[in-house]
Amino acid sequence: MGSNSSRISDLPRNEYLKKLSGTESISENDPFWNQLFSFSFPAPTSSTELKLLEEATISVCKSLVENNPRTGNLGALTKVFLSRTRELRLSVECQNHIFIWQTHNALFIICCLLKVFICEMSEEDLQLHFTYEEKSPGSYSSDSEDLLEELLCSLIQLITDTPLFLPYTSKLVKTLLYNFIRQEKPPPPGTHVLPQQSDGGGLLYGLASGVATGLWTVFTLGGAGSKSSSPELTSPLANQSLLLLLVLVNLTDAPDTPNPYRQAITSFKNTQDSSPFPSSIPHAFQINFNSLYTALCEQQTSDQATLLLYTLLHQNSNVRTYMLARTDMENLVLPILEILYHVEERNSHHVYMALIILLILTEDDGFNRSIHEVILKNITWYSERVLTEISLGSLLILVVIRTIQYNMTRTRDKYLHTNCLAALANMSAQFRSLHQYAAQRIISYTCRHLRRYVYVLDKLYVPRSHCSTPQHCFSALSDNGEELLSLTCSHILRSYASSLFSLLSKKHNKVLEQATQSLSGSLSSSDVPLPDYAQDLSVIEEVIRMMLEIINSCLTNSLHHNPNLVYALLYKRDLFEQFRTHPSFQDIMQNIDLVISFFSSRLLQAGAELSVERVLEIIKQGVVALPKDRLKKFPELKFKYVEEEQPEEFFIPYVWSLVYNSAVGLYWNPQDIQLFAMDAD
Repeated sequence: MGSNSSRISDLPRNEYLKKLSGTESISENDPFWNQLFSFSFPAPTSSTELKLLEEATISVCKSLVENNPRTGNLGALTKVFLSRTRELRLSVECQNHIFIWQTHNALFIICCLLKVFICEMSEEDLQLHFTYEEKSPGSYSSDSEDLLEELLCSLIQLITDTPLFLPYTSKLVKTLLYNFIRQEKPPPPGTHVLPQQSDGGGLLYGLASGVATGLWTVFTLGGAGSKSSSPELTSPLANQSLLLLLVLVNLTDAPDTPNPYRQAITSFKNTQDSSPFPSSIPHAFQINFNSLYTALCEQQTSDQATLLLYTLLHQNSNVRTYMLARTDMENLVLPILEILYHVEERNSHHVYMALIILLILTEDDGFNRSIHEVILKNITWYSERVLTEISLGSLLILVVIRTIQYNMTRTRDKYLHTNCLAALANMSAQFRSLHQYAAQRIISYTCRHLRRYVYVLDKLYVPRSHCSTPQHCFSALSDNGEELLSLTCSHILRSYASSLFSLLSKKHNKVLEQATQSLSGSLSSSDVPLPDYAQDLSVIEEVIRMMLEIINSCLTNSLHHNPNLVYALLYKRDLFEQFRTHPSFQDIMQNIDLVISFFSSRLLQAGAELSVERVLEIIKQGVVALPKDRLKKFPELKFKYVEEEQPEEFFIPYVWSLVYNSAVGLYWNPQDIQLFAMDAD
């Protein structure tokens, strides 16, 4: 490098880099540093460019690794940069662009060197390289200052404008959050505008624009003007700040010291909250919740913004209380629903986070009531049906059911469908004025699984034989039901459902065990391997049970608010009636069967050829006449999200995969990635 412009192809032969990595020790006061820092090298703007830069400088880095134990030049370079950072504020005030430019270049060189060092050596060896001094070969000073720690503190000071002697944890978290909130666009190349510094900023804003894109480019690693950035990534600084924040928050606790960044993110309050912080809460600070809420609503297209929202809702009670009290929750919920709606386009982790956010929100009864009061018009991204007007609650039901259906037919992830059903169950007691399409989907989805249950029973219990008639099938039965495996259940379920379920109640578990063994055991050469229908039956039965409980909860608690659900239930009553005596469902079927019988008799009395409007009118009149004490009371359906015992096993690889995939201008060799699978979502 040096006073002339540099190109990537010139770097291996650059005389200044050769001297820095060579065998000669360079004093901190040597004019060499001013010469080294005086270059106009274009910073990488993409991971591809950074890869080329690393490949071009690998020989320089290896030479520095070899010679640094004798020369201590890495420590000297770091000390020169640290001395310059102490004068940056004065340089900004004096508009000393050359000094800022050289400081920017010094940080860029350190950045590039450390990136290679981190990839090539252990953490212990990296720390050791900062302790080497110009002495006998391989010696170091045991009482030398910790340059690596001082460098990190200096970088934090640049970001937050906090003096080194003050605690910086809360200030750093606050600044990173404000960077995310502002979504500040990068300054155009060549600008020299010094913007006004506002709360939550730091020297970074003044320095970044002090000399073209200056230090801004270093902190975003070339994000300014990047052509490789995705269209929605309008603020590289906000993106890098959010990724850094997520990395810090998800660091594991030390044996005796909790993660201070997690403490800060879980305890900060609204700027309008004047109550004092408890003395037991360290790293406390305040931030504008309205601005934070707006930014979160607008940025949910990215994994990292959804992960931040999850973190705040789950761990910060102040944020959760504030958000649940908002009267414009549709601004937050609609982007989350859109993530779930386009589940096939999202990675599984993003879908999980969106779904868990909904589950956390549905734990609150006030939320469950209010979403049915918000009326939406023309939801353009919902393509299955034109929704000119629908409540937010009904739309939520439609999207969650669609997600369950997608999961059951594609990914078959039990965790996903369990959490979907839990969210619906939490809402069920507060269902209000369900849209006719939402009511129809609740019933039709339940019926879909009832039919699937019949089909799987057919395959499970009668894999290789068929009975010509229902009578033939029954004649093959022994009294205790041991011959159930040789039945054709499709015939029986159509005409003799009660008899079949009576048999199931006697020998269900034993037969299921036999069927499982039959399917997983060895088969003769003439047999065709069968799917694991036994496992299918268990999952389908669980889904049916939960859907019936959701329907029952709505009928028990808000029957008079949901005539469309009763209408849809009556329309499919024949299928439900077949399952009234099933041993796994008969308890929960009591209320459903009562509602079906009650309203069916009223429709029968009203005569034939009834219009939809007339049927709904009869239902609304019947709701008033139905004695509520005839409906059996069940415990309220309530599910609460609880993190796994070791959440770091999920979140740490997830966060670093986001850094790998989303950080602007960062390149990591995929062959060196061990924390997460490269072919994972």
